[in-house]
Parts: sequence; C-alpha cells; structure tokens
Amino acid sequence: MWAITYPAETVPIFDGQLSAIAAELEGTDPEEIQVQARIYNLLEIKVIRDLNPSDINRMIAVSGMVTRTSGVIPDQSLALFRCMQCGHEVVEWNDRGKVNEPSTCPSPSCQARYSMQMLYNRSCFLDKQLMKMQENPNDIPEGETPHTVTMFSRQDLVDLAKPGDRITVTGVYRAAGVRVNPRLRETKAVYKTYLDVVHVEKNESTSLFSLSDTLAAEEGEELPAHLTAAAKAGDAQNNGVRTNNVTGEEMAEKRTQLQAIAADPDVYEKLAASLAPSIWQLDDVKKGLLCQLFGGVSKTLPGVKTRGEINVLLVGDPGVSKSQILSYVHKLAPRGIYTSGKGSSAVGLTAYVTRDPETKEMVLESGALVLSDRGICCIDEFDKMSEAARSMLHEVMEQQTISVAKAGIIATLNARTSVLASANPVGSRYNPQLSVVENIQLPPSLMSRFDLIYLLLDKPNEASDRKLAKHLVSLFGDRSNLEAKKAPIAAELLKEYIAFARATCHPALSSEAAEALATSYAEMRSMGMSRKTVSATPRQLESLIRLSESLARMRLAATVTVDDVTEAVRLMKVAMQQSSIDPRTGQIDMDVIQTGVSAAERGMKARLSGEVRALLQARLGGQGMRLAELLEGMNAQASVHVSERDLRLALSELEEDYRLAAGVITART
Repeated sequence: MWAITYPAETVPIFDGQLSAIAAELEGTDPEEIQVQARIYNLLEIKVIRDLNPSDINRMIAVSGMVTRTSGVIPDQSLALFRCMQCGHEVVEWNDRGKVNEPSTCPSPSCQARYSMQMLYNRSCFLDKQLMKMQENPNDIPEGETPHTVTMFSRQDLVDLAKPGDRITVTGVYRAAGVRVNPRLRETKAVYKTYLDVVHVEKNESTSLFSLSDTLAAEEGEELPAHLTAAAKAGDAQNNGVRTNNVTGEEMAEKRTQLQAIAADPDVYEKLAASLAPSIWQLDDVKKGLLCQLFGGVSKTLPGVKTRGEINVLLVGDPGVSKSQILSYVHKLAPRGIYTSGKGSSAVGLTAYVTRDPETKEMVLESGALVLSDRGICCIDEFDKMSEAARSMLHEVMEQQTISVAKAGIIATLNARTSVLASANPVGSRYNPQLSVVENIQLPPSLMSRFDLIYLLLDKPNEASDRKLAKHLVSLFGDRSNLEAKKAPIAAELLKEYIAFARATCHPALSSEAAEALATSYAEMRSMGMSRKTVSATPRQLESLIRLSESLARMRLAATVTVDDVTEAVRLMKVAMQQSSIDPRTGQIDMDVIQTGVSAAERGMKARLSGEVRALLQARLGGQGMRLAELLEGMNAQASVHVSERDLRLALSELEEDYRLAAGVITART
C-alpha cells in the first residue's frame, strides 16, 4: 500500500535494498551494482480517460495501445561540477528529475560565486524515451474520441514497446508545470501530466510464446530445430526481457496444452468450427480466413524478399455477415486495426506528418497499416474508399512497405500486414451477368494482389433459408441451444494458439510437396490452353505456397506435406470458381481479375469493331449515319443482340477514323 501511495519515496528504497542484497550475494560494493525494482500486477487497471488529479504522485496501472515512440533521449543521472577558479569538484545527483547546480564553490578556501561549470564528459546519462499511448478501441465509449497519455520509459524499458503494441503500463502519474514564457518563472494554472514508467507488460501472446521454447531449453528439454530457431529469434527481438506476468511452470503448462491441440488429428476441422461459430455455414470462407490468421512464412531470397502474409477479399450482397466475420477475425488476430473504407484517408492508412508539441519538430505518426505490422488490417466497405487511399495499398499488399516523402522526412516503413477487406457490389446487389471487377469496380491491379476472393451471394432457397432462420432464432432464443453450439476451442485459447503457431512454427516445403505444387500449377495453367485464356498466373503459385505453409502451421508441423498442398489447391479453386468465372462462357479466366476483361469478351469486342467498320464503309454517305440506324443494321445481321453501350464502346475503338457527335457518325477527313 505504501508503494502505491508514496512511490517517490518507497521505490528508491526498494532499489537500494535490492542493490544491497545483490551486492551481498555477489560479494561486491553496493555502488557497483544497480538493481531496479519493477512493481506490477496492481489490483486495479485504469482506463486512460479515468485518470484524474487524485492519481497524481501515485502508482497506477493503465492499459492501451502505443501509437508513437520517440528516439532515445539522454537523461542526466549525475552531474560533475568543477570550480573554474580553484578546480574543486563536486557531484550532484538527479533528484526527482532535477539537478541542482551549486551557486557557490563548496571549497572553504574559495567560496567563489557562479564559478561552477558542468563537465559533460565526466557526467552520467541514462537512456530515456517518450511514448504516446492511446485507449484500446474496445474501451472507447460510443461517440467518444480516444484519449491519450504521455509516458517516459528509461534504461532497459526503452524500445520495449513499439507502435501498435497493446500494453499494460505500471508507473507513477506525475504533473509538471508549464511556463507561460521560457524567460519568466511564472507557470500556467493547468499542469501537464505524464506517466513515469516502472513496468511494461505486453498483452499480446506473440512475445510471450517466443520465449517459451527458450525456457524449455533451459530446463533441458529437446526441441525441434524449427522451434529452437524461432525461440532464439524471439529472444533476440525481446532483448531477453520478459514482459508478461507468467512463471516458467505456467508457461510450460500452456505450451503442453497448445501442443495437445495440435496433436489432435481433427485439428483443422475444429479450428474452422471455432472461427465465428455464430455464423451459419460459410465453411470454405472460414478455412480461408484461418489460413490468413496463421499466415505463411516470409523468406529472404538473394536480391528479393517474398511475403508470407495472405490477403483476402470478401465480396457479397448486404446481410451475408461480412462485417461480423471481419470483427471476429480482428478479435482473434494477435494485433491489428479495424477501419472502414469511407472513414479512412490515404494518410490515415499509411503515415502522416505532425508537429510534436514537446519538441516542436515535425514527426511521423503511424497509420493503420503501419500499426497493423505483423498482424491483420481489417477494412470494411472497401469499395467506398477514395481513389487516393486505395492507391496506397498497392505497395503494402506486395512489397510490405510504405514509402513516405513528406515535410523533409524520407522514410520506408514496414507494413508486414495481411489485408482482410469486404466490399459491396455496385447497386448493392451482385449481378451474375457481370464479372467481379465490373461488379465492385476496383482496379484490376489491386484485385490481383488478393490471394483469395470469395463471393458471398444471397440466393433464395427454401430449404437453406429455413435452416438459416432456425439457426438465427436459436441464437436469440433458448440458452441451452446456444451452449450446444459452443465452439470446440474457446476464443481466448484459439487466439493464444494462433499466436503460438506464428511465433514458434516456421514450416519448410518438402520435396514431395514441392513436386505436388508444381504439378497442380501446371494443371491449373492447362485448363485455359485450349481456349487460349490464362487460368492461373505465378501469383497464384505463390498464393498456393503460402496457403500450404499456413495449413502446416495449424498442425505445428515442421514440413509441408502433400495433403497440405491438396487442401490449398482446393481452397484456391473454390475461390477461383467463384471470382474468376467469365459470365459469358462460364469458364475460369484469370484475365477477369488481372485486366478486368475476359479473353472471350476481348475477342467479342474485336469482332464487333470489325463488323461495325465494315458496315460503315458500305453504308456511310456524305451526310453521315445516325447511331440508331447503325444499331438497327448491326442487329439485323448479327446473331447476338448488340446493345447501344456495346456499339458506343466499339465506336470508341474506331475514333481515329470515325466521329460520333449529336447521335450522328461521320468519317474523319
């Protein structure tokens, strides 16, 4: 209780006693060993907006999401002053953020006034960092804007949290006066507050599990090679600082529980059934989203880096639970941001430049995609995004970086994030007579960067409608029915399992799986050879590799098997048969996604342009020819009905030779 009420007095006592105990154990001088007490696990964890003046100078715990971290700032711990007249030296310690400069020389024989000068090369400085933390999105009341708090971390707590991390911070809440004018001693009546950080605990499981296998290795257990390498990488990333309130025994028990899930032969089906259990059917969509949550393995090849993140697009009619799926995936992802396309700007997604209120310098603030690094960025209403915001996604979805050149700041930021987007068709209803690109009117270059594109259509069917109605009524009705529909794996355990797999499992392709991938890709390519259409591209092959790795990761397997490749090909074909079908021929044609125009449609346009040119050369007179007359002549000789829209598109191809004005076609001279 004393540590919470009077931390400024008690925490230094704890540090001194710990240093004395450590020195006694080591048999050295207490001044040579500096041990700091890290107090955490307070009874009450506050929300940022609940902080008030009664918390000042008390130890508190708050939770939130880090939005910005500054560079390392040198913070003076002790200063050495030397008299410029007699050379007498004196040491002054930093006392609660202040170093008192002697006004007179302490030497009895000198006593000179204002002769003391600080020697910087003999003074001691500690690392210090400024952090800005924002409320968690789940803690913000409806209609309110998120509150922020300024924090200062020191020594080994520097760079422990990065933008996008969800953390619980224990520290001393302080208030500092703000001068009206730097030259005057007067201060404003309203003080600025900040938090002196004592302990940082990450709420994410990824950093926790990256150290789990290091603990096992210390206990003498044998670990697989792929898990040992991952543990070392995670240990290096966290600098050996354990940021979670978990003991080694609890960690070993948790690891055993998660490995028992992986050992279940039906783990794939159980994981799929545990993802959004309240949403009826959509099994293949859930399995594709599971692959996105687990992700593939990023690789660094000579001269190039390939992404392991999987991008998924959901397109469908209103009321098919697209937004519900997005919100559920957002809760399961180890980290990430949920945003809406209409309320997102280009700089809000990437990064924006603002002026730091402390230093008055221009600084770069991270956007949603940067904060979602190593996680999933869920974008709802993807079709309603502005063109400028949508163009920013091209670099993110393939190169996994964001290049910024603003206000003299030139930087390349990491955005290793998976994108899960949902879009409504134009006119709110999906038209099966048009392609996916025509239905949602997205650039083909952006559409081709999605690994899986699912169509969620609302088709009337009496039997399925009755089953869906019974499912929805059971959710709102008897609670016993709801208990019967409970997921095989609880949501919190599923989140930990995903984080554990991503942190510790990095499967590699076996020779049999590589051969199966090559064979499957060749078969997909051969589907369109007879029709001279492209049914698969190298991007689909890369997607197959990522899907296979994610399926192996679900089992915590060290290698990708042929069964993983078979299931990945099945998931890819399900998505392709929905999204890449040419509505005119009913065949898979990747040109629909790559260029927005199928090969059959491109051929029909070329033939129509040729027939229009021939008809105009035969009938066009000096006075020209009316558009309605040309349309009537085309329909008279064509076996397929020609619409006015198609005719105008054909005339736009012939604009070098013919001009259309006021409904009359004339030849150019």
